[in-house]
Amino acid sequence: MTTEQFRFGIVAGYAPDLASWTAQARRIEELGLDTMLATDPVGGLDPLTLVPAAAAVTSRLTVGTFVLADPFRDARQLAWQVDSLHRATGGRFELGLGVGHPGAGAQAAALGREFAAPAERVARLADTLDLLRESPSRPRLLLAAAGRRMLRLAARTADTVTFAWSPRTTEEQADSIVDTLRAEAGGRDLELAVNLVAIGAVPSPQLAKFTGIDVPQLIEEKAVTVLPSDPSAAADTLARWRQRWGISYVTVNSGYAATLAEIAAGLPARG
Repeated sequence: MTTEQFRFGIVAGYAPDLASWTAQARRIEELGLDTMLATDPVGGLDPLTLVPAAAAVTSRLTVGTFVLADPFRDARQLAWQVDSLHRATGGRFELGLGVGHPGAGAQAAALGREFAAPAERVARLADTLDLLRESPSRPRLLLAAAGRRMLRLAARTADTVTFAWSPRTTEEQADSIVDTLRAEAGGRDLELAVNLVAIGAVPSPQLAKFTGIDVPQLIEEKAVTVLPSDPSAAADTLARWRQRWGISYVTVNSGYAATLAEIAAGLPARG
């Protein structure tokens, strides 16, 4: 696995209007962070209509998706859109793909798309990736993976793998998941990523509502999905994660942008 320098990104899932979306992109770039990634959907909106706007108002920021649900889209049309974004942004676009979360069936149905069983969705995603990888010039591909099927596919095809582990995942449980990916990768170089659910110990009613567990309990259980807000402690944690697992790319939702930027600013000396 790679030991590249750290990257830091924001997963943006809310856009009441274009002005607020582009303002968010400018702020993320001004904070010195590396990426702004759109969820699928973004508050009911198609992320591929918003990503170009973020690119247009920034000059350094990498924009992308976290992660597109493959069942929502036709593979060949997606390949055209991806190629267009890659070329129009001068290479500042990276594509995150997944099979869709279990509750995404209703959205797929609204789009007139089939939402098959998990194994079939993984097989279809593999076909989409084969098509995307035919292009000699393509964006960086990120896959979110947890189960063995997705870990196997990510190990074979992705440039970046973000671990889609549950909020309560401990370091010991993470060891097993990373070991599985390493075995499947067979020495292939990959950038490894973690998407945090929180930074610091402040309770999050929204997190508790959707997961049944809040930040203080995750900290008590020593979950790897929460990072300390103190920059020095966070730097120590990230350095340990990189040494233990090879993780060098960290993302979190937009509510923690300033805190993540402060942590990132303290890391250059650590490489």
